[in-house]
Amino acid sequence: MKSLILQPAGLGNRQRIYAASAVAWLLLPLRVLVAAPVALFLVALTAMLLRPPDVSFCEVDRVAFGLLILGVAGRAMILRRKLFVWERASWPMLGLILLAAGSVARQPYDNESWSLIAAKFIVPFALFHIAMLVFREEGPLRKFEAFALVVLAYLSFTSIAFLLGAKDLIFPPFILDASLGNHADRARGPFLQSVANGVSLNLLGLLALHSFHRGRIRGLKAALLLASVPLAILATLTRAVWLAFAGTIFMMIVRPPSRAFRRACVGLVFIGVVASGVVLSSPGLRRSFTERLEERGPVEFRAAVYAASWHMFLERPLAGWGVNQMPSELARHVSGYKQPVLYPHNTYLELLLEHGIAGLAFYAWLMWELWRLGTGKVPTSEQSGFLNQSFSRLWFVLLAVYWINASLVVMNYQFVNALLFSMAGMLAAQRRRGATPRGRGVDIACKATWFESRA
Repeated sequence: MKSLILQPAGLGNRQRIYAASAVAWLLLPLRVLVAAPVALFLVALTAMLLRPPDVSFCEVDRVAFGLLILGVAGRAMILRRKLFVWERASWPMLGLILLAAGSVARQPYDNESWSLIAAKFIVPFALFHIAMLVFREEGPLRKFEAFALVVLAYLSFTSIAFLLGAKDLIFPPFILDASLGNHADRARGPFLQSVANGVSLNLLGLLALHSFHRGRIRGLKAALLLASVPLAILATLTRAVWLAFAGTIFMMIVRPPSRAFRRACVGLVFIGVVASGVVLSSPGLRRSFTERLEERGPVEFRAAVYAASWHMFLERPLAGWGVNQMPSELARHVSGYKQPVLYPHNTYLELLLEHGIAGLAFYAWLMWELWRLGTGKVPTSEQSGFLNQSFSRLWFVLLAVYWINASLVVMNYQFVNALLFSMAGMLAAQRRRGATPRGRGVDIACKATWFESRA
């Protein structure tokens, strides 16, 4: 560090030492950022989890995201690594970003529209490529795994506490604010939407099963964590979430990555049945579940919205209606409902409405490329790691969970997208490692060790 400091002429040795120390102190925050990319990544994910999508206050998630980019870029420069590695999945993601950005640029400035683009396209695009740089070794991957287990425990605890009426235990308090978001009468978590909470529990629950299969969690800890998932899913009081979770368990029983997965899933079914029986023994909770099962209003509402959305698409099949323009337009096309804005509650339908056929084509291409990531070769040295062969098989189930829920809600939830695309980036990096000569990987690891010892 000191050798890189320019030494002004005419200064004595003591002044040069003072100048070098001052510069070193000024650069200390940057050195800390550069030396801790994994921590920055997990902090950014935490900020995205705990910031509600419908509240305009200090955008801590954007600050954390910016610091992550700064730290990873600085580290790549020092280690002389490529900052941006282009993948096949990068092309459709870039296409979606250009379509969305071009649509918003033609409209008067609207912060909400830009935030939606960031949550759906820009942040996943960035985290996909950043994950390829950050999670290159087993140590960082295990930290991500531990983070996923902690988040699962938090979401499960929050959902169960809501179901049992222990609302004083729920954090952050905005989850209980009925004026924010949707489904205030259900376990909706920090997403303020029960389906988003359900898909997060589903994805993280699969990762917990993967950790149990690898022996990362055992005994009472594993039993409590896995047992909490069915009850937390039940607490969402959302039929779509229940069906998606049941479909996930069915897939894992019929075509599991291993017999241990099948046994764990059978155990989850037993726990879910017992938990349902215990919950339904309470008259108040039994009445809530019965009303949700018998309610026809949401089904009829979705049918009306889908029909009106299809007619809107036929009016502009190529250009679309533009980003964030469809809710007010849809309200004028749906008869029988007087809400000022309406949403299609379907990611694929929204893409058709906003960007036309090109938008859905880019998205289908992107999903195909994400699917292909699970077919890559697992390096021999990683057969017992987080991204082992079982994870490659599990990846297809994770994608299926995401796709099914995307047909029930618009996936503009930043944390859900960030979680999925971060894992996609990890798999993309592993595919490259599988095709890279071993010596080159050792050389990169040595450079990283040299830098961390001096940071």
